[in-house]
Amino acid sequence: MEIKIVNCTTGEEIIRNATKDEIDNLKKSQADGQRQKAEAEARSLAKAALLQRLGITEDEAKLLLS
Repeated sequence: MEIKIVNCTTGEEIIRNATKDEIDNLKKSQADGQRQKAEAEARSLAKAALLQRLGITEDEAKLLLS
């Protein structure tokens, strides 16, 4: 994997190989992002299921909670 560094002042570009730590951090960030996306989707599905069981719309639920 390569890392590209651009000096915005001079326009100089440096391309170098990523270090093991940089690769590990990138993999961890990607895994965290996927986990957060899955959790958000699960919350959304649970919310929709609850609203359906209650027989109310999202707007009606917001009105009840305001």
